[in-house]
Amino acid sequence: MYIDKSVITWPFQVGQRPLAQLWYNTYMRIVTWNVNGLRAIMRKGFEEIFAALAADFFLIQETKTNKILPLAFFDYREAWCLGERPGYSGTLTLIRQSQEAQELTPPDLLAAEGRTVALELPEFYLINTYFPNGGQGPVRLRYKMDFYAAYLNWVKELAGYKPVLFAGDVNTAHQEIDLARPRENATHTGFLPEERAWLDEVTASGFVDVWRAHHPGEVGYSWWDYKTRARERDVGWRIDYFWASPALLPAVTACEIKKEIMGSDHAPIVLDLDTARLH
Repeated sequence: MYIDKSVITWPFQVGQRPLAQLWYNTYMRIVTWNVNGLRAIMRKGFEEIFAALAADFFLIQETKTNKILPLAFFDYREAWCLGERPGYSGTLTLIRQSQEAQELTPPDLLAAEGRTVALELPEFYLINTYFPNGGQGPVRLRYKMDFYAAYLNWVKELAGYKPVLFAGDVNTAHQEIDLARPRENATHTGFLPEERAWLDEVTASGFVDVWRAHHPGEVGYSWWDYKTRARERDVGWRIDYFWASPALLPAVTACEIKKEIMGSDHAPIVLDLDTARLH
């Protein structure tokens, strides 16, 4: 079972969308999901999941492809940032045809390894990013921290023009509440002091962790280790996020981790907006 059938409750709602919002075109749904391989997830019911979640923008990380794959999602167009080698990294944003969105070119470092798809919408910038993992030694940790620094500088610059919503697998848990075993992982990448300090900088720069803002004090995880079968015991980490400029928060009606949806070691996160509240 890969899908939560409760997301479709016709005739009163479609994909949890109030029909009035559909008719007046004020509703927007954005989903972010590290699928841990696009080819793999396609064999695990992704088309059914995709249809049920009914996203306007579906942000995918870790496609693990350096080639554009032949997809056939009716009424969607695609924005790819390809990995530099097969089986590694890669991002893809699927955009509903009715949505107005213009692709932006990220700085070179942020697009390297296929890590960032950036869009400009009428109301805000929407950025899909697969942030580096700091494992495999000090060289990759340095790369991750350099990426973090360049990324924050970039989104702060964009925020000077219009609000920013960035999402994806950040590969770091922020606070102790965001992982099941903080003490055991205090010296491991993904929860190192310097990695967590960068998320403090993101917050100090004015960006808001949307899920945490809607779920203060709640324990919720978005990634579980496959090898230890951690998901069965809910021994997880919250390393997937939506970060938003404060001006976007009044429009957010819900932000949920859909841990019941399987197929990857990550869970998708669903963000619902009422864009009428932005005007």
